[in-house]
Amino acid sequence: MTKLAHWYKNVEDSGFKNFNILLNTITVNYQSILNYFGNRSTNASAESFNAKVKAFRSQFRGVRKVDFFLFRLSNLFA
Repeated sequence: MTKLAHWYKNVEDSGFKNFNILLNTITVNYQSILNYFGNRSTNASAESFNAKVKAFRSQFRGVRKVDFFLFRLSNLFA
C-alpha cells in the first residue's frame, strides 16, 4: 500500500498531465488494486462469463423471449 501511495505521489508531483486519467483510475479502484496484491483475487471468472454470454447472445442475433434465453444460458453454462 505504501509503495503505491509513494508512486502515486511521485506521478502527481511530476506534473505530467498525460497521467491524470491513470491517476483518476487508480483513485477509483484503489481498494481493488490492493486486494489483488493481498489476496491474488481478480474478477477474471466474471469477465470470462460475461464474454461467453455476449458471444452466445451475438450468435443468435437478439433475444425475443427472455425466459428462453435465460433457460438456454443456465443449460449451457451452469
